[in-house]
Amino acid sequence: MAPPLHILWRDEHLVALYKPAGWLVHRTGLDAGETRFVVQTLRDQLGQRVYPVHRLDKGTCGVLVMALHSEAARALAQAFEQQRTHKRYVALVRGWLPDAAEVDHALQPDDAPQGAPAQDAHTRFRCLARLELAEAFDARHASTRASLVEAVPSTGRRHQIRRHLKHLAHPILGDATHGKGPLNRWWAERLGRTRLWLHAQAITVPHPMTGRDLELVCDWAALQASVPDAADWLRLQQRFAWRRVDAEPAPAALPGA
Repeated sequence: MAPPLHILWRDEHLVALYKPAGWLVHRTGLDAGETRFVVQTLRDQLGQRVYPVHRLDKGTCGVLVMALHSEAARALAQAFEQQRTHKRYVALVRGWLPDAAEVDHALQPDDAPQGAPAQDAHTRFRCLARLELAEAFDARHASTRASLVEAVPSTGRRHQIRRHLKHLAHPILGDATHGKGPLNRWWAERLGRTRLWLHAQAITVPHPMTGRDLELVCDWAALQASVPDAADWLRLQQRFAWRRVDAEPAPAALPGA
């Protein structure tokens, strides 16, 4: 039996929860062997029907919003479609990302037929901290580098953040699709965890009934006792000598390819 999901916020119209890494939002034939599903677990936990209005990838952890009745579901789905939501992610990536970067790079849907048109996709990135280990993964370099990065997408394409970071040549560590297996395994040995290091840290949505902005945030320190993923992120920051990047320079725009 799946463990209960951690509820971040709830009223009679919507619920925000912490989605653990490794869970699917709902059942899919593409991952027939998986047994942990947010929709079914939350429905049983709350004793009522729940309505997904957006999604997170299986490997991504963090805040996820669901409606609790059909009217709220329609209003929230419309807010996502009209880009009236604001999302903020944190990722651990290969190398040292610039202090800030902006990617405007159209993406073709993963499941689209060959030749299908690409969709506009835009993400802003800000480097939060940098790390350099005095240990070489690549024999051409004396050390190995990584960055903690904030990602703010203004569009909602599938795998957008993962694909845009690959476009910058700074793939997310643990990303089996867009990163490199040997480097992912090297970092997994040092981090003590095999996982995708991408966290949906905060989302702001207009409340489906009042229209007022509702900011929902995952606080790692507050969640560490009950959510293993949160403890992972805290250990990551406490274990190594990170160099914080405190400035917020104007992002450098990168043209699409």
